Amino acid sequence: MTSKRRSYEAGHTPKYLVVIDDTPECDRAVYYASRRALHTDAKLIMLHVIEPHDRNQQWLGVAEVMRAEAHEEADVTLTRFAGRVNGIAGITPERAIREGDPVVEIQKLIDEDEDIAILVLGASPGKEGPGPIISGLGKLIGTFPIPIAIVPGHLTDVELDSLS
Repeated sequence: MTSKRRSYEAGHTPKYLVVIDDTPECDRAVYYASRRALHTDAKLIMLHVIEPHDRNQQWLGVAEVMRAEAHEEADVTLTRFAGRVNGIAGITPERAIREGDPVVEIQKLIDEDEDIAILVLGASPGKEGPGPIISGLGKLIGTFPIPIAIVPGHLTDVELDSLS
């Protein structure tokens, strides 16, 4: 059950939640969310979800090394996008790294942080569909606890400037 949103109450600040990965459309979502956060005096939180690999007990040592490497790669990716956010909007974003199913981890973070007001996702412009997270959320959109902004991956900075 999702907690009450408190984004606009005294002592709270609304946050845009952006899911971070290495897709080109992720940059579009970051750009849009950064601009919106700047213009609405909001904060930005970036979430990178590591999908766990099968952890066979026989190979536990290898699995732990792979897990550590995945966390290092996630941290590098978040650092790169934090620099991008700061360059776009002068904002230092919050960062979160989670392990698990991305849709589940997005919901958990929203449940834990009552200031998250909007989820921002980038949609792939390719023929294969908008991406696995958007597809996964498709079944939940009607009951999702916050609005979802889906940023088309083909929009340019100029086009996003006019929308944000």
